[in-house]
Amino acid sequence: MHDLTGRTVVVTGGNSGIGLALAAGVAKAGADVAIWSRNTERNAEAAAALAKHGTRVLPVACDVGDEAAVAAAMAATLSEFGRLDCLVANAGVHAGAPIQDMTLEDWHRVLRINLDGAFLTTREAARVLIEQGTGGSMVVVSSTISRYGAAGQASYAASKTGLIGLARTLAVELAKHQVRCNILIPGWTRTPLNEAQQASEQFMAATTRRTPVRRWADPEEFEAIAPFLADPTLTFHTGNEIIVDGGYTIF
Repeated sequence: MHDLTGRTVVVTGGNSGIGLALAAGVAKAGADVAIWSRNTERNAEAAAALAKHGTRVLPVACDVGDEAAVAAAMAATLSEFGRLDCLVANAGVHAGAPIQDMTLEDWHRVLRINLDGAFLTTREAARVLIEQGTGGSMVVVSSTISRYGAAGQASYAASKTGLIGLARTLAVELAKHQVRCNILIPGWTRTPLNEAQQASEQFMAATTRRTPVRRWADPEEFEAIAPFLADPTLTFHTGNEIIVDGGYTIF
């Protein structure tokens, strides 16, 4: 059992899908949780659901691709909770298009949130954790697309692959400060981000057939992994890729 009582965890993009499940997981383990996301209405709904677990929850309107917004979100979090123990960099978007039709604007929009956003949020967290001097952890959420090619997903694949390099570097660089950084790599999961794929019977059949457990994941299945990755007692666990994909990438 991973006890996070008295700890503070930030989850970006934590108001739906896998992010909300990760937030629920740490809340159930006793952590106070800050949800950073742009959609204030969905933030409030997520906060109400998370508060049922008995810990404090702070919804923060934040565009993770905006440097000033990230700094303000961290300031609001520290004002409310007084400390930071774990940051989960989960916020992400995608814009599918064949490479010949993908605009530079679309490319930049995806990388701005997925990669720049992870850089800005982990940098802000690193500054706080180093100053606190008591260690901590980070989790960077990538994707199995970092393992294979996917037509029409150049910007998304590039961003999610880049996250792995960022997280590995953080694991090495921040180890002297007792700050760990691990990578979560989810497989096909039923989330709002991939509703278009879920609507395609052909796509669902193809991806399910390639998944040894023969189904997609439900977001709630990621709840249990969150307290493990945030557990401050696991001081030797860093730079690791945790793949939760039903066997997709090995089949």
